[in-house]
Amino acid sequence: MKTQKPLGKLIAVGGNEDKGTYSSPRVRKKYYLNFFELGILKRVVTESHKTDPRIEVVTTASMIPVEVGTIYTSSFGMLNCHNVGVMDIRTPEDARLPEYLERLRTCDIIMFSGGNQSRLKQMFGDSPFLDLLTSRYYTEPNFVVAGTSAGAMAMSQIMITGGSVPDALLKGAVKIGTGLALIDDVVIDSHFVKRGRFGRLIEAVSLHHKLIGIGLGEDTGVLITDGNLIETIGSNLVIIMDGHNIGHNNAPTVKNGTALSLEGMTMHVLAKGNVYDIEERRFYCDRQTHQQHMLTLAESSHAGH
Repeated sequence: MKTQKPLGKLIAVGGNEDKGTYSSPRVRKKYYLNFFELGILKRVVTESHKTDPRIEVVTTASMIPVEVGTIYTSSFGMLNCHNVGVMDIRTPEDARLPEYLERLRTCDIIMFSGGNQSRLKQMFGDSPFLDLLTSRYYTEPNFVVAGTSAGAMAMSQIMITGGSVPDALLKGAVKIGTGLALIDDVVIDSHFVKRGRFGRLIEAVSLHHKLIGIGLGEDTGVLITDGNLIETIGSNLVIIMDGHNIGHNNAPTVKNGTALSLEGMTMHVLAKGNVYDIEERRFYCDRQTHQQHMLTLAESSHAGH
């Protein structure tokens, strides 16, 4: 199945996204327009191309699933989306229940909450739930798989499971595992800017230099279409780390605790609307510029024949 491009969409969110919940009327006024103009949840909804999509929120990664489910239900309600369910799947056996499989089969959007990304792999790895999720993502246009924080990090094949920020750029500061493998050629980190996670994403890419590292800032995400094209959404920044041109690299050979030594790591900083093509490994100011470039390539290729 992985030889084809997925028809569905991934939306990976860095965490702390503005869900439209406010502590007081004064705070609400301050952030009201930010949420509805830049709001990631609104983009999640619009990408389904349904006026009243069926949304399922998976709270498995969280240790406070009831509270998290309530927040998302009310937040989507602010966007006039009231057809929202919460799947609190706590065991691998739960992930095999016909009820949850049927709900996954009939939803338009599935959103994985934050928490512990390793729990998502433990609950859904090698399960009918993950098989169905992957199948729908690859074969159904406008099917949206969204995830915030842990839910974003778990989307990739190679997954960051943890790591020490103070020890950044020392070998072993990042812990690596395997995720849900909805996308193979990236590794994703969240809460990236505020928590200073540059070092651990650099180490992850230096150990797997054919991957593209995606660092998601708070209240920021990426929309990934065709399994390849990244568009920045939200109010903060996305950092891209590309290790394809690394020359000297001691990461694969030195012992844990040794300072990393790298030559030629490429970094891009993407703000709202900027686009990055994973296959081409190129930055574009916006989707229109990317489309114009692809059209030019197609025309030159056609002229060559």
